[in-house]
Amino acid sequence: MTGKVMLITGGSRGIGAATARLAAMRGYRVVVNYVSDRAAAEVLCEDIRIDGGMALAFQGDMGKLEDIERLFKQTILSFGGIDVVVNNAGVTGKSGRLDQADPRLIADVIAVNTTGAIYVAREAVKHMSTRNGGKGGVIVNISSAAALLGSPGEYVWYAASKGAIDSLTIGLAKEVAMESVRVVSVTPGMIETEIHDRSSGDAARVERIRPSIPMQRIGKPDDIAEAVLFLASDAAGYITGTSLRVSGGR
Repeated sequence: MTGKVMLITGGSRGIGAATARLAAMRGYRVVVNYVSDRAAAEVLCEDIRIDGGMALAFQGDMGKLEDIERLFKQTILSFGGIDVVVNNAGVTGKSGRLDQADPRLIADVIAVNTTGAIYVAREAVKHMSTRNGGKGGVIVNISSAAALLGSPGEYVWYAASKGAIDSLTIGLAKEVAMESVRVVSVTPGMIETEIHDRSSGDAARVERIRPSIPMQRIGKPDDIAEAVLFLASDAAGYITGTSLRVSGGR
């Protein structure tokens, strides 16, 4: 049992939920953030508690600075500190060409995936950095293979938002390397989650992409959760400023 505290943004389903379950199994006290699906977050936390873990669910829109600040305050008041922040909240918006995309959709994606993620990392450093009186910690950003592939004809704006996360990981890792904070990221490929249906409106995309994956299988949220837990662990203590690509070879 680590007794450490892990805060997961966008943690009520998909990769976030899988990470919460695995973290709790390995002894973390878990905070699950959600924006609207309170029921899913509460069920997840209750399942974790039934299995002997500790988990709390807190609402907050990760596209809004005031919600992000409140989330960190609630977590610290509840558990006394934060050791790992998983910067996972993200949306794609309905898939399509860039020249046909609604500007409001693009703005919403950037607000959550890029600006919000930067604010989350900012709060994490404010609380973790030894320069700020913290005891150190790990920030695990969730990027996407879209940042490397560009997602033409699907959601170029989403790919761009995740490219920013790759730059954030590199730059911030160097900035806080001497302050006992590691900054890393996981780059998922095609993962079987609800985001393809709920956010992009393109549920068929999963099977359409399958032939382009060398391993010829779609990843599971647990595949990403395992990578997150490894990078957050002491076994990865000399790893910072880099991304672990989990994509089946794509």
